[in-house]
Amino acid sequence: MAATLTAQHVLKGGEFLIADADYSSTFTPEEFNEEQLMVKQMVEDFIQQEITPNLDKIEKQEDNIAPRLLEKMAELGLLGTHMPETYGGMEMDTNTNTLICDVMGGSSGSFTVSYAAHTGIGMLPILYFGNDQQKEKYLPRLISGELKAAYCLTEPGSGSDAMGAKTTATLDGEHYILNGQKMWISNAGFADVFIVFAQVDGDKFTGFIVPRQLEGLTLGAEEDKLGIKGSSTRQVFFENVRVPAANSLGQIGKGHLIAFNVLNVGRFKLHALSMGGAKRALEVGVRYANERTQFKQPIANFGAIKYKIGEAAIRIFAGESALYRVSQQIQDMNKQLMAEEGKSFAEAKLLSAEEYAIECALLKFLGSETLDYTVDEVVQIHGGMGYSEETLAPRMYRDSRINRIYEGTNEINRLLSVDMLLRRAMKGALDIVGPAWAVQKELSGMPSMSRPEGEYGEEIKVVADFKKLILMVAGAAAKEQLDGKINLKSEQEILMNIADMLGDLLQAESTLLRVQKLRAESLGKQDIAVYDAILRTYLHDATARMMKNATDAVASFVEGDLLRTFTMGIKRFTKYPPQNVKILRRKVADVLIEANGYAL
Repeated sequence: MAATLTAQHVLKGGEFLIADADYSSTFTPEEFNEEQLMVKQMVEDFIQQEITPNLDKIEKQEDNIAPRLLEKMAELGLLGTHMPETYGGMEMDTNTNTLICDVMGGSSGSFTVSYAAHTGIGMLPILYFGNDQQKEKYLPRLISGELKAAYCLTEPGSGSDAMGAKTTATLDGEHYILNGQKMWISNAGFADVFIVFAQVDGDKFTGFIVPRQLEGLTLGAEEDKLGIKGSSTRQVFFENVRVPAANSLGQIGKGHLIAFNVLNVGRFKLHALSMGGAKRALEVGVRYANERTQFKQPIANFGAIKYKIGEAAIRIFAGESALYRVSQQIQDMNKQLMAEEGKSFAEAKLLSAEEYAIECALLKFLGSETLDYTVDEVVQIHGGMGYSEETLAPRMYRDSRINRIYEGTNEINRLLSVDMLLRRAMKGALDIVGPAWAVQKELSGMPSMSRPEGEYGEEIKVVADFKKLILMVAGAAAKEQLDGKINLKSEQEILMNIADMLGDLLQAESTLLRVQKLRAESLGKQDIAVYDAILRTYLHDATARMMKNATDAVASFVEGDLLRTFTMGIKRFTKYPPQNVKILRRKVADVLIEANGYAL
């Protein structure tokens, strides 16, 4: 693969598919410094003192609990860790902010929605696209918790098709008159400021900052939801609401830039929150497995339960590895844009998130599905008690499900990830054609019979083979489209196959890089054999998934001799040696069982 891949220190967005990565430049959560660990401890203390004792109040939305908790977070500076010091923020780096979201994810599914909606989609549009007057007017008060924010994009007739919004904004002198309806608006019940998207002159999709007190802005009742019951979710109605023209956000007709760029960050943060939630859920499951006895022993002793614990831990570790790898890339891009290109704090944050939009889309569906898998198995570990509200299991189960829907459904994010990758290739931002041709040339020759040598030789090879396999499948699909034989816009199943392969590659390589670093630098809480077990189990299973996704994809657009050729290529690039995953998973599970929690 050395002929087609180029080693680099910091990869561009999507470049993980065609370039080698170096573990020495990959950040892992084992590397947090003392200051970052102090921030982590502060957040953990806040959860223990303020959130955990109030879980039932949060669930029932009693005593105005969510906004009061936001105000207490503000007192600790936690609503402005990602904001410029100019407006009262703390300007912490990306890795520290990722860590905060990671820890917060293990607190309350409902309250994390309130927190994320305020600090993310509520505040970032003003930071990214607000003018100086708007930033000075709103950001300090949002950071201090004096104001709470909400984001109004979705409508009854437009969800994933955000540009199809029907809410209108008509200019009348120095005001825009807003009319329309928004739904599924988090924080709506207590928000003071709404970021609202409307069509100016019928077809100019535009963002507005809308204060709550304006006449004509009304709310629907609280939605009776499946989960995240403790988060305020209401419809918002606009009937001849007079919004000062000075409150338009960004350029008229450019609201899509606000909506889509803010969602990049939201998807990344959702992955971080999902990882924290999965670790907390698994801890609940492990503790119950240790306490519950059947046949005169804890159920944690049984292989079926160890499988669940070990598999969840492996998926979480892989997702966490990808999370902090991408976090470091975003952080490095931030620094580069500010130091070398003179971008402002806000511009750098916007552009770096946009650069890694592909990774953010992949992480969104990977993290939410890892969380869903984990909470489902935690309910199963609890057995009948998993259906009882006496335990946390059913609440976690319900709260998790929304993550696969908002910030763009997982289906939309799968399609977007491949679409953005192909667009970057067509624009010349990524050279996918060269590596793809190199793979085709390799397929026409005899396969090498030599085996990899050195530490993690087999693992390095299989990750390189995953890249070749994706290039083969994606390249073949693209060629079929160029030849007019298929239209990928209507072949969503193929794009979904490729997206799943990209997701597996991102997590597989990130896990490999992390484990390499743990060994090389003697990091980690556990013996390196435990991390090797995680890596090898993940790669064993990912190899099978890669084979199936590749086969499903190519069989849907080629047949006959060409299909047989591709099938041979698929077999060539999925030759990771079979692993004794039973023993490996048990090794991982035993660590968590002995620690009575997530101890990786």
